Amino acid sequence: MDNSSFDEKSARDDIINRARKFYNNKQSTNKFIPGKTYIPASGKVLDENDLANLIDASLDMWLTSGRYADMFEKKFSHFLNVKYCSLVNSGSSANLIALTALTSYKLGEKRLKPGDEVITVAAGFPTTVSPIIQNNLVPVFVDVDLKTYNIKTDDMEDAISDKTRAIILAHTLGNPFNLNVIMKLAKKYNLWIIEDNCDALGAEYNGKYTGTFGHISAYSFYPAHHITIGEGGAVVTNDLNLHNIIRSIRDWGRDCICPPGTDNFCGKRFSQQHGNLPFGYDHKYVYSHFGYNLKVTDMQAAIGVSQLEKLPKFIKKRRENYKKLYDGLKQFEEYLILPEPTENSSPSWFGFPITIKENSKFNRNGMIAFLEKNKIGTRLLFSGNILKQPLFTENDVRYKVIGNLKNTDIIMRNTFWIGVWPGIGDEQIDYMIEKIGSYLGTPGV
Repeated sequence: MDNSSFDEKSARDDIINRARKFYNNKQSTNKFIPGKTYIPASGKVLDENDLANLIDASLDMWLTSGRYADMFEKKFSHFLNVKYCSLVNSGSSANLIALTALTSYKLGEKRLKPGDEVITVAAGFPTTVSPIIQNNLVPVFVDVDLKTYNIKTDDMEDAISDKTRAIILAHTLGNPFNLNVIMKLAKKYNLWIIEDNCDALGAEYNGKYTGTFGHISAYSFYPAHHITIGEGGAVVTNDLNLHNIIRSIRDWGRDCICPPGTDNFCGKRFSQQHGNLPFGYDHKYVYSHFGYNLKVTDMQAAIGVSQLEKLPKFIKKRRENYKKLYDGLKQFEEYLILPEPTENSSPSWFGFPITIKENSKFNRNGMIAFLEKNKIGTRLLFSGNILKQPLFTENDVRYKVIGNLKNTDIIMRNTFWIGVWPGIGDEQIDYMIEKIGSYLGTPGV
């Protein structure tokens, strides 16, 4: 076969343009039918540009992280105004890497050691807490506020002991926790701060993006989140030492910082002493940490590059949907606790949490059954009280509790959330408000 006249760029452009046409022709324009069209609590918004980037990356046949991963990390860092970003295969992995990085011997006396205490909350997603246990550390659970669903900062001083070394918290459902208090405590007691920003991309506190206050932050790009690459996440930091540790743990635990496909990036590949290895041992095969392989493919990263362009629009739509729901449901505050933004914040809402008041004649099971029957998707606030979950009750886990976690238990019994994601329009919002009003306005249903 004669390839002398083959024009790779023209061929690539032709394939991508055909893919765009295929995507647009395939998309349905089904009209929303109240009571028949299901309204998911979360979802993804994709377009032809996402598919075009995916096809473009696949044509490279570079099946691990490559040019698009590098591009995404740079663009994501620029968006957040941080120095370093490392793409990983999930938000859960991002939390695992973030906390594990703080156990590195390269941090000297500041490293976390087995038995050290880490402050967190029990009302949230399990993989915010799991890395604490997995690293032989002790979680210290503090209650949360109703309305913001974030940690009760008034109780935090009580949680600090001579063993406290770190705080890891999520910005719950996109609503920032009180960073003024948290950062002051961190400075006062010399604590590490990890922000689990998986549900809060684009949220702001005092005009600055969440995920840029702590030492390390974690992000998720699962289809339900603010942007998606399918499965994926990121770890960001402004600290070069932490960044190199994060990369090591992500990439098998190796000491080498060479990008994929690159050799001798440091210029000292065969001229260093490492541990008790022979002098000059190949730096590409020196391992400093008990690590993993948690990278993404370049095809995933390519979708992320396209999704990032739409992120400001997505954030705006989430905020608009929250406001419409809040305004429409405020009339039912006799029965419901509605979500309130944390003071000094502008949330990037992941969902709209609703708590049925304790002395109300209504209950969560009845309400979500009614909503689901009427095609309105619901979700619980993840683990509720994680200490009541089998992973704690059926295993020998060491932990501490500050106070009685009263509000956490209320959330476990009475809280659920509905969607605000950008795929939900005004018709759906109006329908959700109408149906919630129908349920609350009909005693005995």
